Amino acid sequence: MVTPLLVVVGAAIVNDRGQVLAAQRAEPPALAGGWEFPGGKVEPGEPEEVAIVRECREELGVEIELVERLGGDLPLERDHWVLRVWIARLVAGEPTALEHAALRWLDATELDDVAWLPADAPLIDELRVRLATV
Repeated sequence: MVTPLLVVVGAAIVNDRGQVLAAQRAEPPALAGGWEFPGGKVEPGEPEEVAIVRECREELGVEIELVERLGGDLPLERDHWVLRVWIARLVAGEPTALEHAALRWLDATELDDVAWLPADAPLIDELRVRLATV
């Protein structure tokens, strides 16, 4: 029997100034202090595009619109878990750290100023190129 993939989604929310939103984890203790693209688990039967919009509403109090995928599937430390990140733009609201320790807007030159979590780090170079063209 094949074990199904469990998908975690993240949003690289880009503003009109060419900056991306980074979110600092508050928990669990093993990840606290690390920076990530906001998001979370896709619920059973839920399309990942719906999940990322829902997660941003719950975690940040914003509405987003997906633009395109950033990179491919990134394996997570748990077996059969993958991270899928989407570039998105804000549609409504101002991001608020409802579940994170802090939020920060970063431009292409500031992406290395925070300690990205290992799952998100492989996307930073590709994101830097994308931000330079915004």
